Amino acid sequence: HQAVIFPFICGHSPPLSEYSNASPSPNSLMTTKELQEYWRNEKRQCRQVKLLFEIPSTRIVEHHLSKYVLYKIIILQTGSFDSNKSVIERRYSDFEKLHRNLLEEFSEEMEDVTFPKKTLTGNFTEEIINERKLAFKDYLRLLYSMKYIQRSKKFIDFLTRPELQEAYGCLRGGQYTKALEILLEVIGLQERLTRGNPLSIVPTLCAIVVCHKDLENPASAFEYGEKALSRLHVHTSHRYYIPLLETMITLAYELGKDFLSLQEKLEEWKAKKDPIRVFTLKELAVREYVQ
Repeated sequence: HQAVIFPFICGHSPPLSEYSNASPSPNSLMTTKELQEYWRNEKRQCRQVKLLFEIPSTRIVEHHLSKYVLYKIIILQTGSFDSNKSVIERRYSDFEKLHRNLLEEFSEEMEDVTFPKKTLTGNFTEEIINERKLAFKDYLRLLYSMKYIQRSKKFIDFLTRPELQEAYGCLRGGQYTKALEILLEVIGLQERLTRGNPLSIVPTLCAIVVCHKDLENPASAFEYGEKALSRLHVHTSHRYYIPLLETMITLAYELGKDFLSLQEKLEEWKAKKDPIRVFTLKELAVREYVQ
């Protein structure tokens, strides 16, 4: 199978993996060497990224009166280390729901897309499971090759929403370690799927900040807060901007970092806006994925 090419628009925020190399935004405080390194990283991002979908295995789940097959989906970024792969599990009914949703919105594009039919018997035979494994792999690759579908919320939700719902459920229940584990797994995939929309992973980054903060890891909380803030610097009306800024001021003070520049941004924003009730970062986070 040919790898499907993911179009990437130059100039958008670099992926999360690049942030770990401390890619700053270009500014007057940077040395010539730092600026050269920054633009080198930017150029690197302008190369096209290829994602591959594999379904290497399945497992049969029996739960009370129901029995179903879970398909293990591996999403790989070609040319990267194994650590860049994402692993999720979905059942036939999840694929079926995705297909129905996409038909509603993209009837023309979906015209020639075939979907594995449901059988009345034999759903758990090795032959049927193997057939579906191959069919679903081709199905995902075909969907991903269609630009509008690849960028659609319905397709991205299929690949990320169940894990995000579980993570936010853990966060609401005070299970910060478990929530953090899931969020750190899903954010890499989310970032690769929403490359042209840097704002879309801000809520996830902020949920990671909340978990690290409540687990008393202020340095890690601050690191992820910086990633979120870099995506919001020209979107100061975003609902996460002020709660994040307030959290970052607290963390910077605690870590002995420069909090005055953050304080200035907050004062600047307050001077422009009428005083309104602003949620804390945690209050915002626990409201995500309630349904």
